[in-house]
Amino acid sequence: MTLSVNNMGRTGFVERHGLWDEDEPHHVEDVLKQIKTEDIELVRLSFADQHGLLRGKSIVADEVEQALRNGCTNTTTLLAKDTAHKTVFPVFTPGGGFGIPEMSNAGDIVMVPLPSTFQVLPWAPKTGWMLCDIYFSNGDKVPFSTREILKTALADLGIHGYDYLAGLEVEMHIYKLEDGKLTPEHAGQPASPPEVSLLAHGFHYLTETRMDEYDPILEIIRGHLIKLGLPLRSIEVEFGPSQIEITFKPALGLAAADNMMLFRSAVKQICKRNGYHATFMCRPGLPNAFSSGWHLHQSLLNKSDGHNAFMPDNSVDLLSRPGLNFVAGILEHAAPSTAFTTPTLNGYKRYKPNSLAPERIVWGKDNKGAMLRVIGAGENDPATHLENRVGEPAANPYLYMASQIIGGMDGIKRNLEPQPATDDPYATGTELLPQTLPDALNALNGSALFRTQFSDQFIDYFLHIKRAELARFYSEVTNWEHQEYFEMY
Repeated sequence: MTLSVNNMGRTGFVERHGLWDEDEPHHVEDVLKQIKTEDIELVRLSFADQHGLLRGKSIVADEVEQALRNGCTNTTTLLAKDTAHKTVFPVFTPGGGFGIPEMSNAGDIVMVPLPSTFQVLPWAPKTGWMLCDIYFSNGDKVPFSTREILKTALADLGIHGYDYLAGLEVEMHIYKLEDGKLTPEHAGQPASPPEVSLLAHGFHYLTETRMDEYDPILEIIRGHLIKLGLPLRSIEVEFGPSQIEITFKPALGLAAADNMMLFRSAVKQICKRNGYHATFMCRPGLPNAFSSGWHLHQSLLNKSDGHNAFMPDNSVDLLSRPGLNFVAGILEHAAPSTAFTTPTLNGYKRYKPNSLAPERIVWGKDNKGAMLRVIGAGENDPATHLENRVGEPAANPYLYMASQIIGGMDGIKRNLEPQPATDDPYATGTELLPQTLPDALNALNGSALFRTQFSDQFIDYFLHIKRAELARFYSEVTNWEHQEYFEMY
């Protein structure tokens, strides 16, 4: 089958610039057929922004063929916004404040739908959805596309003979929505956070009784996520009040990140439609709220044979030589990468000693207090992998995973040796993780590796947005974090 846009008529933007990989055209006819047979009236086109949020437009079904051929325009100002959705670049100056002519005067980018990602949203009647990549009108890639950054990191990994496998373990809170604060006086920027109540008291960790109390909404969430084809593995009761954990089967890097994007957005939408409020904010500003983390399970596969490149070939080593190098690289670049694994002010409230959350830049065998935890049964165990416990669930998945790949691959390329594995992850004398977002941003600013791999242009852009967020924080005196993050994430 030739590029399916040919089958829809004249050559369009997507084909002219070669913006799809070889797999995408094969899904076009199936998408158009499914839209017709399922009587879809509206399709949402969404891209992942700098914060790991989905933004985009909804088009009627008759316009989908045109969008698949030529994309759908959207404003560049979406890339200029901080977490309050405030525009923090002078967009009506030459280069739009970015130094890029194509972003001048609040001009447009082009969202290019990926037909392989098409979904019928089970909670939204007659509504479909497609993930998009973003380009300038001349067909060039937008340098601030976080999905493109991960694709580039994965391509470099492939050149060196590896694929990246990732499993998601995500904690979150689900509350009963009592008052959405929708009267006009609450419509600030950011708006007043909603008032909520608990689904149940906390502390009954992994008890069946508590799970049954959560089940009315979890049953709805579970059913919709399964219909989306997301690779669910488990749904668990966490320690805190109204806190749960959902885990996913391993998937290759880009698919795992795409899954995280769809999962977070879906859960928030499903809950809101059913009278609940879901939040991936790390530590809500509510009495007795507990911190939530996002533990990223990761390993490398040899492209030559698909075997796990981390499994040791003897009973002494915890990991293979590439695995040890990968650990060393992540540890060496842990401080700057924290800006991507933990991008909110609130996330740093989780780093506490003896709390099942990391505080220091260490690794260990099956050690849940360490930043990096090695999981495996020893010699030739194909399930051997690393669990990075540093991330918060609000992190942009493309940047989180890219930071791991880039740091780890630097360790492989330089044949770095990690410090000895620890049995005492909170011991004094070992290096602390950044304790605040400003500390992490300063480390990122000075990172030669991330400036080279992400580009100076992207790092300066990212720092500008996060420092605008910090400036507003410093100007406030009360309740800033809860108002900023509780509803958005």
